[in-house]
Amino acid sequence: MKFFTIILSLFTITLFAQNNKKYDTFFEKGNGNQSATYPETIAYFKMLAADFPTIQMKEMGLTDSGEPLHMITFNADKEFDFDKIQKTKAVLFVNNGIHAGEPDGIDATMQFYRDLAIGKLKAPKNTVLVTIPIYNIGGALNRNSTTRANQDGPEIYGFRGNARNYDLNRDMMKSDTRNTKSFVEIFQKINADVFIDNHVSNGSDYQYKLTYIMTQHNKLGTVLGDFMNNEMMPALVKDLQKKKIETTPYVDSFKDTPDKGFGQFVDSPRYTTGYTSLFNTIGFVVETHMLKKYAERVKMTYEYMKSTLDFTDANYQKIKDLRAKNLEQYQPKKSYTLKWELDSTKATTFSFLGYEAGYKKSDATTGNRLYYDRSKPYKKDVPYIKEFKSVKDVVIPSAYIIPRGYWNIIDLLKNNNISFKQIKNDTIIEVESYRIADFKTVPSAYEGHYLHRSTTVTSKMVKMAFAKGDYIVPTTQKGVKYLLEAFEPEGVDSFFNWNFFDPILQQKEHYSEYIFEDTAANLLKENPALKAELEAKKQNDREFAKSAEAQLDWIYKHSVYYEKAHMQYPVYRVL
Repeated sequence: MKFFTIILSLFTITLFAQNNKKYDTFFEKGNGNQSATYPETIAYFKMLAADFPTIQMKEMGLTDSGEPLHMITFNADKEFDFDKIQKTKAVLFVNNGIHAGEPDGIDATMQFYRDLAIGKLKAPKNTVLVTIPIYNIGGALNRNSTTRANQDGPEIYGFRGNARNYDLNRDMMKSDTRNTKSFVEIFQKINADVFIDNHVSNGSDYQYKLTYIMTQHNKLGTVLGDFMNNEMMPALVKDLQKKKIETTPYVDSFKDTPDKGFGQFVDSPRYTTGYTSLFNTIGFVVETHMLKKYAERVKMTYEYMKSTLDFTDANYQKIKDLRAKNLEQYQPKKSYTLKWELDSTKATTFSFLGYEAGYKKSDATTGNRLYYDRSKPYKKDVPYIKEFKSVKDVVIPSAYIIPRGYWNIIDLLKNNNISFKQIKNDTIIEVESYRIADFKTVPSAYEGHYLHRSTTVTSKMVKMAFAKGDYIVPTTQKGVKYLLEAFEPEGVDSFFNWNFFDPILQQKEHYSEYIFEDTAANLLKENPALKAELEAKKQNDREFAKSAEAQLDWIYKHSVYYEKAHMQYPVYRVL
């Protein structure tokens, strides 16, 4: 009898909570085109955490705004120790408001947590849900109604740049912001198995309300990537179709309009899903369509999160096992791809729901303008490329060595839960040494940096003296892919390309020509091989042969007087 009394009591409490207007969100109380402010969002989650023991709310580090980043956890078992959680459950991590003018996920996640807490949704048995309610707090506090010129609602929203005007979805590897450092702390703490970053698209017009990016499956790794590509993503699409929601991969068109075809977006490590994939986490970006009504977009985001949670809960052990197996691919002496490109030999077709498009004379300029005709919807097969191929591989070393002076790099390794040790005594170690052979630099600032690209290196094996206190970073650890992307200069988002090592590009010591002329003459006299090499270069390079300054500089750079640090990459590979 007592058992049935308890069941009846719980049922009564659940019904009360489901019908209690106290738990209506700001969005639900409004006209369907209004989004909660930062204070309203935090206050709502504080209320849920106070009223429901299945929800915990924690402050996890500062952001550039001066406000703390919050981590909200839902666990039906009321357990919030992630060392224990990871032994028995999967973790689904949801990020909202990285671009604060795209608030769909902010409002959808409040509803999602509420519905799990009050029992409107069946609570997952095998999965814990974690969210950052608003990641770009500075942008969320910078509210306006005009900066998203291409977006239909909500009435007021935040700004893309954070409190220091950084785009946080370009900051993951370089970690210039406090936001990113706090995000990384949360991600490393919870060891997320699946990740969702909620966004709004900005591009072509088409019939879909919902599009998605899955982290590039070739880059993720064959074990986990094949599962995501062949099992998980098709299952999510099918589940959404059961709810009468059609979706498409993110439309990154080859030409002006989608009917000309498009390819899978490749998320390098500067992006959230590119970063999370380095730790063998399955990642998705939800991209609701900018021209659909706000209420519809919030619903689409909610349903994508629900489908993902349901799939993760049903397949939690398989996902965890595949993550561990995926890591086994990245061992010393094996090959790792640093650069990818679309593989046009594996193009397919995709059944796409679009609108006929055309061009007409602009009423604003002297040119013609693109337009979409919503009275002419179509369903047609369009070219689509999902597969990528390697264009640059490296062999994984057993370790990297970093001189102790690079404390800024060590701080980032600590933040990313990377293991390392310090050399106990001065010692000689045989290493592979890189010199920067060539690189290009963007002509204008990009996210606070003058980003390098098209970097190439030369390498040689040398025996080098390392000092007590220098750092040895083994690659046999969970963060091996992070290390490769960070330390290999030719990687798209390497620390070198993000300007961490720019001091090596500047020559610190120079010479006076009138003094070095005598030294140069003696060098050539004493070294016939050097003189022969100089003569050969003059024969093969006319411009060089005309320039006395270039010849003197060449002699200097081939002498013992030329500083070793210039263009010498200061991170070394142990093979």
